[in-house]
Amino acid sequence: MQIELQSLRPYPIPDKFIPESEVWEKNLCIESGGKCLLSAQSGKGKSTLLHVLYGLRRDCSGEALLDGRSVFSHTADEWEALRKTRISLLFQDLKLFPQLSARDNVELIPEANPKAPPVDEMLVQVGMEQFCNQPVETLSFGQRQRIALLRALRKPFELLLLDEPFSHLDEENTAHACRLIVETVERNRASLIISSLGDDPPISFDERFRL
Repeated sequence: MQIELQSLRPYPIPDKFIPESEVWEKNLCIESGGKCLLSAQSGKGKSTLLHVLYGLRRDCSGEALLDGRSVFSHTADEWEALRKTRISLLFQDLKLFPQLSARDNVELIPEANPKAPPVDEMLVQVGMEQFCNQPVETLSFGQRQRIALLRALRKPFELLLLDEPFSHLDEENTAHACRLIVETVERNRASLIISSLGDDPPISFDERFRL
């Protein structure tokens, strides 16, 4: 899925952040199948941009397009279909169900991605197989991040948006997660956008932007 930004500026983004940004009020394009890293400190709009591309925010000037169509032109029904079959987002606050098991959270999606690895294989790849039957509320935040990531990867997608997915993972677990992300994205021939506080995950990105 191709992403284009044309002089996009969400509100309220402080004026002082705009001149130094490589994204806000700039024109840029992320080609279909591209891998992009967005880096910035907190408060500069990383989550905001991902939420615009997921259809959750409209308080913007300028334009954002997916495959040539404005994200602001989709109806609620069209966004529902897009989120089920074409776009997957890992929220920064994860949005897991705390009383359900880790496995149930991974499997609780509207439609499964036939190109994703089997659930048991994914759990092993990120070191969560021994915790899969525990309620999410008993897990550490880093463990919850890995479960939320697996759920995002199990959805069908042409665009994968990951909001600070490694903030509570050590170097080894980040590397395992990145291998699974790249494998699944390439199987889907999908585009990838990852936001980061400044750390550089071990992925070969095609584009890197500072907000």
